[in-house]
Amino acid sequence: MFVHLRLHSEFSVVDGTVRIDDAVAAAAKDGQPAMALTDLNNMFGAVKFYKTAQKKGVQPILGAEVMLEDLLPPVKDRPLPRVLLLAQGHQGYLNLCELLSRGWIHAGNKPQASLRWEWVQELADDLIMLSGAQAGPLGPALLAGDMEQAHAVAMQCVQTFPNRFYLELQRAGRSTDEPHVIAAVQLAQRMQLPVVATHPIQFQSPAEFEAHEARVCIAEGEILGNQRRPRHFTQQQYFHSSAQMQALFADIPSALENTVEIAKRTHLTLTLGKAQLPDYPIPDGLTMDEYFRQLSYEGLEQRLQHLYPDVAKRDAERPRYVERLEFELGTIIKMGFPGYFLIVQDFINWAKDNGCPVGPGRGSGAGSLVAYVLKITDLDPLEYNLLFERFLNPERVSMPDFDIDFCQTNRDRVIDYVKDKYGRAAVSQIATFGTMAARAAIRDVGRVLDLSYTFCDGISKLIPNKPGKPVTIQYPPAGLSGEALEKYAIAAEPQLAERIENDDEVRTLIEMAQKLEGMTRNIGMHAGGVLIAPGKLTDFCPLYQQPGSDSAVSQYDKDDVEAVGLVKFDFLGLATLTIMELAREFIRKRHKGREDFSFDDIPLDDKPTYQLFQDGKTEA
Repeated sequence: MFVHLRLHSEFSVVDGTVRIDDAVAAAAKDGQPAMALTDLNNMFGAVKFYKTAQKKGVQPILGAEVMLEDLLPPVKDRPLPRVLLLAQGHQGYLNLCELLSRGWIHAGNKPQASLRWEWVQELADDLIMLSGAQAGPLGPALLAGDMEQAHAVAMQCVQTFPNRFYLELQRAGRSTDEPHVIAAVQLAQRMQLPVVATHPIQFQSPAEFEAHEARVCIAEGEILGNQRRPRHFTQQQYFHSSAQMQALFADIPSALENTVEIAKRTHLTLTLGKAQLPDYPIPDGLTMDEYFRQLSYEGLEQRLQHLYPDVAKRDAERPRYVERLEFELGTIIKMGFPGYFLIVQDFINWAKDNGCPVGPGRGSGAGSLVAYVLKITDLDPLEYNLLFERFLNPERVSMPDFDIDFCQTNRDRVIDYVKDKYGRAAVSQIATFGTMAARAAIRDVGRVLDLSYTFCDGISKLIPNKPGKPVTIQYPPAGLSGEALEKYAIAAEPQLAERIENDDEVRTLIEMAQKLEGMTRNIGMHAGGVLIAPGKLTDFCPLYQQPGSDSAVSQYDKDDVEAVGLVKFDFLGLATLTIMELAREFIRKRHKGREDFSFDDIPLDDKPTYQLFQDGKTEA
C-alpha cells in the first residue's frame, strides 16, 4: 500500500496543473486510503480538497510545501530550501494557518512567501516535517557528500520536530535523484531517522506534461520552445499508482510503509457549515436576544413617528407593525441570527452618523421590517407588501445576507471602523481565484508557443462572447443538439471548427488551451466581501497578501470561508451614492432654507420629476 504525501494542484498557480477532483478520483480508483495536498506556500484549495476527498472515501491530509529563510547560510543564486509540513490534527492545522499567514504578510514585494526558522520552531507542535528531498535544507550537503553539515541540519529539524521528522526520498527521473537517495539512506542509518518515499506530482497524466510546461512558461514569461530556459520538471512527475511506487522503491520497503504510517498519524477534522459570529458587545444585565428586541422596538417608535406624525394615525397603524415585528423577531431569534443583525446595524449606523452615505437597501433584505427599524434599510416593507420570507426562511437555513452599498470614496473608512472595533487580526477581505477562460487560455498558450499576437487574437475572437453565458473550447459530448451546443465554441462557430480541421497550428493551439482552460490563473480580491471573525482569522483559515500590498485576504474563497464558519459581510462601493452626496451638499449650501435637506423627505410621487425622466432630460 502507498499514500501520496506530495501534490501541487492548480492552486500552486505557478507550477501545478492537477485538478483536485481528478487527483482524488485517481487515488480512490487506485485504492489509496489517504492523500495529501501540499501546494506551494498556500492552502487555497484545502477546503475543496477536504470535502472532495471525504466524499470519495479518501482520508484528506492537509499540508503545504514551504520555503525556509534562515535554516541554512545563504548562498548566492541558490534558491531557498523547501520542506513539507503536514497537519496531524486541529492544532497542527491552526499552526500551519498561522505560519503561512506570517509568511505572506511579511513577504513585502517578494513573489513568494518564506518562513523564518524561529517561527517554525515556535509553531511546530502537531506538525510533521518531511525534509524536501534534494530541494530541502539537507539536499545540498548530501549531494556534496558533506555528511557533517547534513547531520547538523538534520539535528536542528529533529529537535524542532521530535519523532515527527522524516527524510524524504524521490525518484522522478532527475539526475540528482539516485545520488540523493543513497546519501539520505546512509544518513538515516547513521542517525536512526525514518525515511519516506514521495513523488512530486505536478500534473495528472503523462499526456499533460507539455501543457504543464506551458503553464510554467506562462507564469515565468518564457517561450516553450526556448532551449535555454530552465527546466525544473520531468515527464515522470505525474500521478503514480501504488504499483508504480512499489516498483520504484522495491529496494527500500520502509520508505513505502512510512507513507501509510504518516497517514495513520494524521487525524484532522474540520468543522464545516457552522456559522461563527463575532461577539457583539451587549449592555450588562441583558442577553443578546433581549437587547436585540429592545433596539428593534426603540427603532420601530422612531420610524413610526417619521411615517405618521399624527398621533392618532400612528396609534391606529402601530398594531400591524408590532404583529409583523414580533413574527420577524421570533424567526430571527429562533434561527440564531440576532448577532448578525446587531453587527450590520452597528456599522451602517456608524457610517450614517459619520458622513459615509449608505444605500437604502436592495435585494430580499428590503423585505425585513427588523432591518428597517434598525436602520439597515430605508424602505418600509409593509407599505409595499414585501415578504420577509424571501430574506429568511426557517425551512431553508442559510446565513442572512445584506448587500450594503456605501459611497465609493468612504467605503474604506467603514472597513477601518470595523477593524478597530473587532480587532485588525479578526477582519480581512476575501480571495478570489481568476481562471483561464477560453479566450485568455488561447492567448496565453499562443504566447508561449511563440505564435504571433495577431494570429492568436484572430483565433480567440472566433470564440463567441456572450455575457453571463460562458463558452468553452472543449469538444461537445456526443448526442447534444440545439441550445445545448451553444456553450461549445467548436460547435457554435463553424469557422473555428474548420480552422482546427485544416490548420495544424490552430489544432495544436486549441488542444493545449483545452488542457489549461478553467485552471486557476491568479489570486484577486472579492469586490465587496469582508470577513469578521470571533477572534483571530487564522483560527479559521490562513491569510494571503499580494506582493506589494498591505491588505490581507483569506486564502479561501467566499464559498470556502463560509464552509469553515466565517461570516461574510458585503461592503460594496457605489459611485452613485458619492454623486448623490455631492448633490445633497450643493442643495444645502446653495438653497436658502434647505440647510437640513434629507433624501428621506423627498416624496416618491412627484409628477414633474417623473415627467423629466419620461422626456429623457437626464444624463448617465
